[in-house]
Amino acid sequence: MPDAPLLEGKVAIVTGATRGIGGAIAETFAAHGATLILNGMDGPALEAAAGEIRERHSASVSAVAGDVSLPSTANDLVRQAFSQDKRLDIFVNNAGVLIDALIGMVTDEAIERTLGVNLKGVLYGIQAAGRLMTRGGGGSIINLTSIVGRFGNAGQLAYASSKAGVIGATLSAAKELAPANIRVNAIAPGFIDTDMVRQLPPEKFEERMASIGMKRIGTPQDVANAALFLASDLSSYVTGQVLGVDGGMLI
Repeated sequence: MPDAPLLEGKVAIVTGATRGIGGAIAETFAAHGATLILNGMDGPALEAAAGEIRERHSASVSAVAGDVSLPSTANDLVRQAFSQDKRLDIFVNNAGVLIDALIGMVTDEAIERTLGVNLKGVLYGIQAAGRLMTRGGGGSIINLTSIVGRFGNAGQLAYASSKAGVIGATLSAAKELAPANIRVNAIAPGFIDTDMVRQLPPEKFEERMASIGMKRIGTPQDVANAALFLASDLSSYVTGQVLGVDGGMLI
């Protein structure tokens, strides 16, 4: 990483920030000087994660628990940013769920939950962040999609649909918000070493590994580094892009 902090003086919201990719993004942003507002469903786990980052980086970190599938959560997060700092520079729509099922076995509940968190949550985040960023003169919205949202995958009908929707939302929002100097981009991770991936059966894990051109599993830090680029002024002329972080994975 560059020696100079890239996010000094910036205010950032990260959803789904208690572990995995969201935790790595929060940690990286704090290391680069950002003031953080973190979100997660589990209140105690969220407070613990915020406290650890605060202690490690002497950073300003607050926590707002809530379900991103509800519009009130995005509004609460942005309201917190305005109350604390009167500004918002970065909003990372990271929170997500994965419920695998073959087409004939996908339940109504799984569809509602997957689209609620993965897609509606992103839409609400874009809406709420866009309002405050417009008043503040601009910002960066970063949406987490997936390689599955670009190319599909058997057994992930609802998940792939939600993540493809995130790409459409990103491209549309980028066009609409560009005049307000708000950049909207997406990151599409491939096979990343998270708790969710480690629950795969050994044969499925090896099958995924064999499909990666670089022959290694990705790390949450690989994704966090891409988020840092999109959050910082290094990407000040980049909007409406879907950045794959997949090591050359074929799916």
